[in-house]
Amino acid sequence: MASYCVVGSLNMDMVTRVPRFLVPGETLTGLSFGIFPGGKGANQAVALARLGARVEMVGAIGDDVLGARYASILETEGVGRTMLRVRRGTSTGTASIEVADSGENHIAIVPGANASVDTSFIEEARPLIESSDVVLLQLEIPLDSVVLAASIARAAGRTVILDPAPARELPPELYPLLSYITPNETEASILTGEECADEASILRAARILLEKGTGAVIVKAGKRGAYIADAHGCISVQGFAVDAIDTVAAGDSFNAGLAFALADARGKDLCSEVRFANAVAALSTTKEGAQAAMPGLDDVRRFLAALGVTIDITSFLV
Repeated sequence: MASYCVVGSLNMDMVTRVPRFLVPGETLTGLSFGIFPGGKGANQAVALARLGARVEMVGAIGDDVLGARYASILETEGVGRTMLRVRRGTSTGTASIEVADSGENHIAIVPGANASVDTSFIEEARPLIESSDVVLLQLEIPLDSVVLAASIARAAGRTVILDPAPARELPPELYPLLSYITPNETEASILTGEECADEASILRAARILLEKGTGAVIVKAGKRGAYIADAHGCISVQGFAVDAIDTVAAGDSFNAGLAFALADARGKDLCSEVRFANAVAALSTTKEGAQAAMPGLDDVRRFLAALGVTIDITSFLV
């Protein structure tokens, strides 16, 4: 079985559902409130574990009640914690999330312990990173640490997947270290300057990112699916129509689904692997919360079977 390592953030999500997004200065009565485990790093680790993958989480939590709760959740989910560190006198990272009836969301993040995942921490995790088949990265920890983790994984011949969120300008030396970069439309626009308003502009943005040296670019486009650009050209991959309740962590679910599929075929059938990732992401939007909504492998199988979609996912666990 392939091994996975997620280097990234752990946040507790404070989720408020609202009829619509607020405008500046407005007070609006919310529909509900909940506290859920989140953070792009831990979300991807839990999503992989739900699919049946063997995954380790590299990150930090605070020595507060939220951190203790998070450690317990990871244990329950079966996520490895060899490189999970508890930072004394530091709060666990938090995300304040506003979810509208449309399913769209706004997110504000306070890093807390995530800011302590510095390059010395990554050096501690070097043996784990080097021994993992697939390494997943995001941008909710210091950027220098992301670059170093990608460099370590690349030098060891590992598959490196970067979810460039929250979007920011990336150093040129990072792109050639990446096997795959997976921005959504907004992130692709920020990274390239393209508007990403339609298929043509999305594909232009994907080509720009490809020219920066990344092995392949996959632009996540929600219910429209995804767009792939690699050495073979550019193509769109159809998404799945579902009744979305909450899109929080749909992108994280996509990345987990992609990583899970890639470990088997190693990019030999990228369209099928992205199609599988689209299914995982679509299912994650049909329930409330981030990790609570992430599907298991049997859920994905049933979903695809009901639609008459054939993807060989049984071999992904070999």
